[in-house]
Amino acid sequence: MYFREISGTFVNEKKYGIMLKRRGIDILLFAVVLMFAVSMVNRSRDMGDSAKKPTSTVENSEPSSQTSGLTITEYMLTVKGAKDAMLLRRLGYTAGYSKEWRCPVWVAWELTEPHTTGEYSRKGVSYHEDYDVPAPRATNADYSRSGYDRGHMCPSGDNKWSSRAQEECFLFTNMCPQSHNLNGGDWNDLEMKCRTWAKRYGYIYIICGPVFKGDRPSRTIGRNKVWVPDGFYKVVMRTGGDDECAAIGFYYDNEDGHRPMSEYVCTVDEIEEMTGLDFFSGLNDKTESRIEAAASLRQW
Repeated sequence: MYFREISGTFVNEKKYGIMLKRRGIDILLFAVVLMFAVSMVNRSRDMGDSAKKPTSTVENSEPSSQTSGLTITEYMLTVKGAKDAMLLRRLGYTAGYSKEWRCPVWVAWELTEPHTTGEYSRKGVSYHEDYDVPAPRATNADYSRSGYDRGHMCPSGDNKWSSRAQEECFLFTNMCPQSHNLNGGDWNDLEMKCRTWAKRYGYIYIICGPVFKGDRPSRTIGRNKVWVPDGFYKVVMRTGGDDECAAIGFYYDNEDGHRPMSEYVCTVDEIEEMTGLDFFSGLNDKTESRIEAAASLRQW
């Protein structure tokens, strides 16, 4: 049996070695527990920071060209003239955003009957800058005293089903400078009509956005030079069998006025011509050609 003198006391060397090993294990376990606790605190802090502002998933690419079902991105297969658009996926909609325009090229979503109502209203929700896109970007100051409304593309009324969807709806990347009377008048009438159609058919697909008639805008607003659209388009499609599938287009000048909805109707082909976008190419060619050439409110 071996003994060692420690601080004037003789101890059993074998037992002392075991004691040191146990202490080492205890120290190691304490370190592991401490590291886990620190990681949980950091994670909680990160989650708190991320909750301070709505965010989106951003991709510097065009929408997918793959087809595997009736989804929004698959109907937005080809985006001619918008190759530099950033793809922003939100809970309630998907947007193709232009860094040059400081506003979306298109915003697309599926409006279902259950999503036409809900408990999460716009009350208390503020417009907010989208930090997921690079500066310069639209801010509240750009719209202030500009003479234009912060015009939703995907409207608040289509996002009452989720608090997160409602918050993301108020990002400036879902906005365009819009005439006040248009925003609260004829454009709002069309938004309400779309909710009526979603209730009637169960679900519809909606794609809308700004129209610029030249390579440069006729006007910009704010220090960040947000482009003011000349007008706005909206295309709506309902599905079913080939004979039940239908689509309709609308074009509104960005100005005051009040006219019957029928006067804004146009074909999807006409919207494609003025925007350079290609809609609904996930359909078979025969059905796509048929529905994009027709334009009649009576079909709805």
